[in-house]
This record gives sequence, C-alpha cells and structure tokens, in this order.
Amino acid sequence: MNLQQLRIIRETVRRDFNLTSVSASLFTSQSGVSKHIRDLEDELGVLLFVRRGKRLLGLTEPGQVILQSAERILTEIENMRLASQQFTNSGSGTLRIATTHTQARYALPRVLKAFQLKFPKVRLELHQCGPDEIATMLKSGDVDVGIATEGLLSNAGTFTCFPFYSWHHSIIVPKGHPLDTAEPPTLDALAQHPIITYHSGYTGRANIDEAFRKANLQPEIAMSAVDADVIKTYVELGLGAGIIASVAFDPQRDTELRLLSGDSLFPSNTTLLAIRRNGFLRSYLYDFLQLCSPDLTRADVDDALIGQE
Repeated sequence: MNLQQLRIIRETVRRDFNLTSVSASLFTSQSGVSKHIRDLEDELGVLLFVRRGKRLLGLTEPGQVILQSAERILTEIENMRLASQQFTNSGSGTLRIATTHTQARYALPRVLKAFQLKFPKVRLELHQCGPDEIATMLKSGDVDVGIATEGLLSNAGTFTCFPFYSWHHSIIVPKGHPLDTAEPPTLDALAQHPIITYHSGYTGRANIDEAFRKANLQPEIAMSAVDADVIKTYVELGLGAGIIASVAFDPQRDTELRLLSGDSLFPSNTTLLAIRRNGFLRSYLYDFLQLCSPDLTRADVDDALIGQE
C-alpha cells in the first residue's frame, strides 16, 4: 500500500469514477490508475468499486470504509506538511476563502483590508460560489474557510461553525413606487407587487418563503438571482419590488432606490464562518476568524474543535 494508491481512491470518487479525469488530475496514465486500484484491491483482499465491465459505477461497502481511512491519512499528511511550513515561514502563505457574492462584496472588504495590513505576505484567494459549492470546496480541503448563510450547519459532522454576523432582509423599490411611503409595508401589501429576490438556497431565501407561507400568501416571484447587484438593477428598471440582504444596500450608490425595513416581516439570518474539523489551521487563519468576529479567540476555536472530537 502506498500514498499514490490512496490518492487515486480519493480522486476516483471526487471525479465521479471517471478514470480518464482521474489520470489527468493526478498527471498519470489511465492504465497506471487502473493498475494501482487492482493492486490495492489484491493487497486488501476486497473489491473497492462496483463495476460494469471496465467502468466503475460506485463504491462497494468495503470501499466506503477504506475511503474514510484514506481521507484521514491524506489529511494528516497534509497537516504535517502545513505544520512544518508554519515553523519555517509563519508570516506568509495563502488564505483560501469560499463565500457568496453578497459576503464578498459587502461583508468582507473591511475584514480583508485589515487582514492584509496585518499579514502583507499572505496571499488571498477569494472564491465566489453558491452555498453547496462552498461546502464541497471546504470538505475537500480546496479552501481554508467557508462563509455563507446556508449549507454549512448541515455538515456539522465535518465542519465547525462560528457566527460571523446577524442580519435582516430589507425591501427596495424605485422612487415613486406605490410602496415608497413613510411606513414599512406589510407582507400583504408587498405580495400585491411582483417580487425580485434571491434564488432558492441563497442569502436567506428560505426565510423569505417561510414568512409568506406563514401569512398564507403566495407572492409572484417575477425574477430571482444570486447577486444583490443584479436584483437592484432590475428593481431600478421597474420590474418589481426587491428583497435583499440589508447589508447589500449602499445609500451612496443606490441613489435611485428606496430602502424599506423588513425587520418586522422576515426572521433574522446568521452568516457563518466554517472550518474543517480535521484541517490544519495556520496561525493567520485564527487571526482572520477574529477579525470577522472580534470576540472569537484562538482558545474558543480550539475548544470548539476539541469539543466535537
């Protein structure tokens, strides 16, 4: 048994059992990938994959157990490599963050500016994607921290999560819109107009839907998008009333829109910071987490990780 065999088992699952894709990602030949799999199966005395002819269709029950062990072994080896780098060059490296557009555009600029001032030699990688992809990237170790409102708590066995900040949805309308009054609208009044808001699974959309459902209302969702800036663009054009995260409204830029409070209409949302339970935490990752949440100390993070073991 060798590490390349374990890498191939892990990559085969990640690449949906496509050996051509596996060989390309690991810079080896497809025949070499197949031989490594056969050799490992022969050594262990079990079949790791369900097959149809030469095609791999999935993992057998023993294969699922072996994959879990392979993941742990490869993660610990990566942790050892990172730990050694920590001592040789603790002030440099790369901080990889996966988050949604809303967080990247509105919540993180202040934090990332402060982080770069403190760690000028640390390179930042900012991946903007949906909640499901954020969870996938964090789970696979492609990023160090995930930031989102949805999709992270459902991976409680894999991630440790901390609150970043809480927020409400707000309503936006063009100037002169029927809802542009001194009083915040009711859900019933809002439901009388076409609505533009987030896609399902993004930026607290479930809480919006639940609020209307509890009020026995079925609003017309005229358009949905993943990006608050896109929502604002089409609200400005008069296509409907918008529902966005309150943090996504900029009074200095959004001068053609009115912001109406939705605090009494929609429940509060909490954006989370998530790290892998078994990942290695570079010292500057602790600092990043504390910049996001000033009350979150290194001891708090370590205690949370230990408490989930």
